[in-house]
Amino acid sequence: MSKRVLNRLSARGIASSLKPGRYADGGGLYLVVTSASSRKWVFRYARNGKQRDMGLGAEGETSLAAARDAATRARAHLRAGKDPLAERQRERQDGRPVPTFGEFADELIDSIAPGFRNQKHILQWRTTLRTHAAALRPRSVDAIATEDVLSVLKPLWQSKAETAGRLRGRIERVLDAAKVKGFRSGENPARWRGHLDALLPRRHKLSRGHHAALAHADLSDFLLRLRAAPGTAARSLEFLILTCARTGEVTGMRWDELSPDGKVWTVPAARMKAGREHRVPLCEGARDLLAALPRDASGLVFPGRQPGKPQSEMTLLMQLRRLHEGVTVHGFRSTFRDWVDECTHFPGDLAEAALAHIVGDATERAYRRGDALEKRRELMAAWGAYCAGASNVIAIGARF
Repeated sequence: MSKRVLNRLSARGIASSLKPGRYADGGGLYLVVTSASSRKWVFRYARNGKQRDMGLGAEGETSLAAARDAATRARAHLRAGKDPLAERQRERQDGRPVPTFGEFADELIDSIAPGFRNQKHILQWRTTLRTHAAALRPRSVDAIATEDVLSVLKPLWQSKAETAGRLRGRIERVLDAAKVKGFRSGENPARWRGHLDALLPRRHKLSRGHHAALAHADLSDFLLRLRAAPGTAARSLEFLILTCARTGEVTGMRWDELSPDGKVWTVPAARMKAGREHRVPLCEGARDLLAALPRDASGLVFPGRQPGKPQSEMTLLMQLRRLHEGVTVHGFRSTFRDWVDECTHFPGDLAEAALAHIVGDATERAYRRGDALEKRRELMAAWGAYCAGASNVIAIGARF
């Protein structure tokens, strides 16, 4: 290739506004402009009588000099009778070929999985990067550019804002890790601040409503029907209501988490939303419920259908739907909170502690070392009595 046909473009020229089109630098290297925000380097060559384009990265992330170096290597492969695209896949970095985005994403999730608090978070990562980033998975991880990231984000950006935000962050994490491993160079095309925030419209503000909850006045009647329902799902849902716990805390419960006298259930930090161990004083109704349950060999209090596996969260939801449409499992925590405010004199911060909510700033929490277990024991006993239908006993509550 004659040198006089190379290096036609200049850094100043490509920095200016260019109309959509293909701008040749020579020797098969082109700057392809499709819009003001989409400009990429492409090496075009013929192989077995067919034209092929090899992406070299987005302009702005890959400099003119870097694009020319890549084109020079590609031409060297052609002179040697090799396919530049195939050779790029075979190039070894860290002793292995450059992986695809999908391969590298799966490996990254495997490596960081021990840092997740539960299997649900791992599954969410895998699902997000396999479903919503499916178009990126077959591509070499070093070839992902801004326009590729935008192509998977834009369909979700306004309609599923939260999903899109998580997807962007996870793609950014994958590409950052690929750079650390030596499979990429340059800026991360999934970076938000100072990059995608200039290309994507502001997302609609998320509207987070309350979980649909059963009115506390209707709770006793509901529990009568629930107690008449057979099966482990009905028992775990009743236990959840009596303890004001979250679904995952109940479905993963083990017998060895109970105190020797069976009056306190200690939920390990790994199953708690706040990542802190939480003690739950059990009311008489909760203790009687546990006493009537058979002991499973797995050690799980509420085992699922598969041996050694806990119930799924969907099991409790389906049980609830069979008895009462229009409310959520999580909503029973709101039912409890409304009851405390409207029917008792128990202080609000005690109710928050019973719900395992973090109350106060860091300084205040540092001085509040205890978890008010004994005070919460009285609160939960009152709640248990209310759930049993003895509302007249506890209406005045307690004062502190």
